[in-house]
Amino acid sequence: MKTKAVRLYGVNDLRLEEFELPEIKDDEILARVVSDSICMSSFKAAEQGAAHKRVPDDVAERPVIIGHEFCGDIVKVGAKWKHKFKEGGKFGIQPAMNYKGSPYAPGYSYQYIGGDAQYVIIPNEVMETDCLIPYNGESYFKASLAEPMSCIIAGYHENYHSHYESHTHEMGIKEGGAVAILAGVGPMGLGCVDYGIHCDRRPSLMVVTDIDQARLDRAATLLTVEEAAKNGVKLVYVNTSSIADPVKYMKDLNGGKGFDDVFVYAPVSALVEQGDALLGDGGCLNFFAGPIKTDFSAKFNFYDVHYSFHRITGTSGGNTNDLREALKLAGEGKINPSIMISHVGGLDSVVDTTLNLPNIKGAKKLVYTHVSMPMTAIADFEELGKTDPFFKDLADICKKHNGIWSDEAEKYLLANAKKI
Repeated sequence: MKTKAVRLYGVNDLRLEEFELPEIKDDEILARVVSDSICMSSFKAAEQGAAHKRVPDDVAERPVIIGHEFCGDIVKVGAKWKHKFKEGGKFGIQPAMNYKGSPYAPGYSYQYIGGDAQYVIIPNEVMETDCLIPYNGESYFKASLAEPMSCIIAGYHENYHSHYESHTHEMGIKEGGAVAILAGVGPMGLGCVDYGIHCDRRPSLMVVTDIDQARLDRAATLLTVEEAAKNGVKLVYVNTSSIADPVKYMKDLNGGKGFDDVFVYAPVSALVEQGDALLGDGGCLNFFAGPIKTDFSAKFNFYDVHYSFHRITGTSGGNTNDLREALKLAGEGKINPSIMISHVGGLDSVVDTTLNLPNIKGAKKLVYTHVSMPMTAIADFEELGKTDPFFKDLADICKKHNGIWSDEAEKYLLANAKKI
């Protein structure tokens, strides 16, 4: 079977190509990919090429398919897995398999599986590690976004607080405590706010900061203070760019006290140090942002580690249970990953979008792999619709859903977009 896919050959060498897939083995599964969302990790893999720990050394001779936030349909199941997986069913993927301790993952390391493809062969190790997850939702894009949501969920579960008397750690954010999310209105930050409001272990106060007022305003319309209040959370958005002493200002929002949990969503040394200064007694700082520089560092107050029991942690990706939780919450409508999407495009937009990802404003970029379409901001649909009825219809649909992507928009695009 032929497939079109975006493959990595080396540093900044991404190519959209058509090639033949081999016949599947008895322990493999053939799948049709429908949607993938582009992650900054794919940009990092392209920027580093074979130097990236998940990219094979021989990538120039054996190119890999990129993209690891994907969803699709199972087409053919090898004999070994027929008892567990059915042809025609939807699936999600947990790329962080940790198979026999290897860092290799779909979307980074394999010739025949990755999200930016039309058809893929799912290798045995994905099923062996229980990382192929059946998905029963109506739309594909929500399962694509389950992977980044699983990373967010992992962050909440990874935080911990110590009990001095017993020397034990209680995992998770402090229930009923105060949470600060710094640089928190990017795509992942929005997911962090959404989950914190709607999960089963909620804070009583959540302060979300950024220095971009337009992004803060958009976040406030998508995740409202009223919705947070319904769930027992006081939600406050803060633009720290014009505040002389952001740490004091934020602590004053918490009655002059420090925060129990602080999430840092941008790899900026000053922001890490601000997060450290915001911690209260027994507080935990989660460095969520993935830096590109291997020598990234920041100061941390070890006096407070000793005397105020400050803690620091971080995660890279989520595990399978985190992904299952993301799929479940999205399926039940308790979280809405649609708010993370700002752009939509086809498979032929992936190369340019991935290589220029840090320079493209907005949130998550969603790809439909059987579609030909430039990567287009949802905010631009209305203007494009003045001359193109396809974008006019998409603009009208998105307006009905508060300006965000939706099940209805996906169905319309899949039925009416130009095929690649």
